[in-house]
Parts: sequence; C-alpha cells; structure tokens
Amino acid sequence: MKYKDFIKLLERNGWNFKRNGGNHDIYMKGNEREAVPRHKEIDEVLVKAIIKRRGLK
Repeated sequence: MKYKDFIKLLERNGWNFKRNGGNHDIYMKGNEREAVPRHKEIDEVLVKAIIKRRGLK
C-alpha cells in the first residue's frame, strides 16, 4: 500500500501525527501509539497487521 494512502486511512480513523522518528512517523490516538515506516510503499503484511490491531475501517 502506498504510504500516503495508509496515512489517509489512519487520519480518517482519528489518528493524529505526533512526531518523526528516525525512519518512522509516530501517530497517536489517545494513549495509543503506532509507528509507521516512512517508505513510498509499505509492506502489505505490515499494513494488514496494523489494520487488524487497531480496528481500522
């Protein structure tokens, strides 16, 4: 999945950009934190795992 598309999915589900890490961007929703790798394409297995873990729609 493209990075920009995944970020749009996160933001539609209430996640907000917090800060940049070394190779990741950190997104927060309440007290929950999710690190998203900063690549043009994000591995589909990782995307599916984050979607399942966070209940994204």
